[in-house]
Amino acid sequence: MVDADGSILGVYRKSHIPSGPGYEEKFYFAPGDTGFKVFATHYGSIGVAICWDQWFPEVARALVLQGAEVILYPTAIGTEPHDPTINSYAHWCRVQQGHAAANMVPIVASNRVGKEAFPRSSITFYGGSFVCGPDGAIVSQVGASEKQHGNPDPCPKQEDGFCIGKFDLDDCAAKRLAWGCFRDRRPDLYQRLLGL
Repeated sequence: MVDADGSILGVYRKSHIPSGPGYEEKFYFAPGDTGFKVFATHYGSIGVAICWDQWFPEVARALVLQGAEVILYPTAIGTEPHDPTINSYAHWCRVQQGHAAANMVPIVASNRVGKEAFPRSSITFYGGSFVCGPDGAIVSQVGASEKQHGNPDPCPKQEDGFCIGKFDLDDCAAKRLAWGCFRDRRPDLYQRLLGL
């Protein structure tokens, strides 16, 4: 994580490593050994989880419990080489929106765009990076028309770009506190989550 002034705040290594057609990372990477990390930046406390980490709701909850005011998910998701009829873009968006809403925290999901060819297949990365608010609504999205904002179907145009979301983090924290979702947690009932 690099702060606004260029200082290096620390490193997070991706914890969850996928293995599937076109996403065979277990052959190249070992699972991260840093644990989930939240960095105190000039703009606020930012939790970072990378790519496959974003499919696990426990990661978002752990980051917010550690003080994350915003979660950043850099990723590379695209077509499924084994079945080109699968379009997982909307599903991917909804999962991130769910993390935002369940944890009442803004989410920034940056996604790779473009095509990469492999010896026997290729992946077209969706692009469509977006920002959603603590209620889960998409507030800004690369390549989306006004009509699409908040509705990830269909995929936005594949284009390079960036998107911006502006949030009052103190207001977000106050609403998170008022809802009581963290106060009323029952960790004594979650032992099953620690099982293999």
